[in-house]
Amino acid sequence: MKDQPSPLRETDDDARKLARVLLRSARHAAIAVLDPETGFPFASRVLIATDIDGTPVILVSQLSAHTRALAKDLRASLLTGEPGKGDPLAYPRLTTQCVAEPVERGNAFYERIRTRFLARHTKAKLYIDFPDFLFFRLKPEKASLNGGFGRAYQLDGNDLIIQSAANEEIAAGATEAVRDLVERHPDVEESLAIRLEAPKSGSWRICGIDPSGFDMISSDFLLRYEFETLAVDVDHICSNISKIAYSIP
Repeated sequence: MKDQPSPLRETDDDARKLARVLLRSARHAAIAVLDPETGFPFASRVLIATDIDGTPVILVSQLSAHTRALAKDLRASLLTGEPGKGDPLAYPRLTTQCVAEPVERGNAFYERIRTRFLARHTKAKLYIDFPDFLFFRLKPEKASLNGGFGRAYQLDGNDLIIQSAANEEIAAGATEAVRDLVERHPDVEESLAIRLEAPKSGSWRICGIDPSGFDMISSDFLLRYEFETLAVDVDHICSNISKIAYSIP
């Protein structure tokens, strides 16, 4: 028998960028874990945010079935990517295989994760500090990208992570930097929404920055923009954002 051609394409920078956007622009995801009693896959839905290095973060109740499963086996998969009109299989989606890392309240970066999560999910403030809720960072190990019919790629976990020495410094100054940017340019978020052709959904706001780009949110919509090159500090990020908002098309 002749060898069948591989359905996989060679992974290039465009595929990596699409995968990162699919992961970082998700407000929620399907999560698959292993049922500790039966060993069967168990799927559920979780809210999702990202840490400063792009690692996906979930907030879960210890009473939920998927949390109990993660307590026994830290392996999990996330499915991100929203379908639109027509055939749902024609739209890009990303399956990311992860190893879950619980984030204890005393952890050095717990507050950072809490702040970034609430910036996306403001209603989570109602329960985020309940004692039975906890965060997991889901460290990507590898990923499968389907960019639409005939566009399949395999990625390494590092393709999804922001490899920057500036991560911690940017995380420390992110909230203040965005606040100062908006104070200096009150129309910057509206201008960004127009320039990026964001869906019409009321007011948009910047809900997260990192060396690789920024996130904007409005109601149920989340928009991710990736820079061409990594930013070296918060001033660099704010400069990039201003150029995008106000430069001539």
